[in-house]
Amino acid sequence: MEILERRIREDGKVLPGGVLIVDSFLNHQMDAALFLDMAKEWYRVYHDKQVNQILTIEASGIGLACMAGQIFGCPVLFARKQKTRNMSGEYFTSEVKSFTHGTVSSIYVSKKYLHPENRVLIIDDFLANGAALDGLISLVEQAGAAVVGAGIAIEKTFQPGGDLIRAKGYHVESLARIQSMGDDGSIEFC
Repeated sequence: MEILERRIREDGKVLPGGVLIVDSFLNHQMDAALFLDMAKEWYRVYHDKQVNQILTIEASGIGLACMAGQIFGCPVLFARKQKTRNMSGEYFTSEVKSFTHGTVSSIYVSKKYLHPENRVLIIDDFLANGAALDGLISLVEQAGAAVVGAGIAIEKTFQPGGDLIRAKGYHVESLARIQSMGDDGSIEFC
């Protein structure tokens, strides 16, 4: 997606260790018009898959997922990264290792909101090693629901996540696919 690639080039910052900072428009401050364009592109790809639920993980994916939910006309569910006092009932759970934070955490989705009849499109901001996406897929599978695909804003193709998820048979539509990032701040797209 050319507009997203342009924003990454103009406003993204490359840090050592394969970290890309895009917090000025994607995962801290959010560009709603860009999100709408992204949601429309995912709709173009997945409109015939009878999507009836969008799933993401807190927190960075929520804005993107909400815009996608608006375009698809379906509810958005997000996996929580920690249990809180106001959480009650039964949950599907999975463990996820964060590339950015270097931590492992459990994620939770209430069994009240994820059912076998759901046809779930997973939306997230980044795909690097694939742990978050794999964890979300696990939640959907635990519920007996169907994963129709994944919509990713930015995929780092030089990391294994996309290949691993696709090898499991899932359709992953990444709107910007980064082939490499240099120590000089350069970014090469696929």
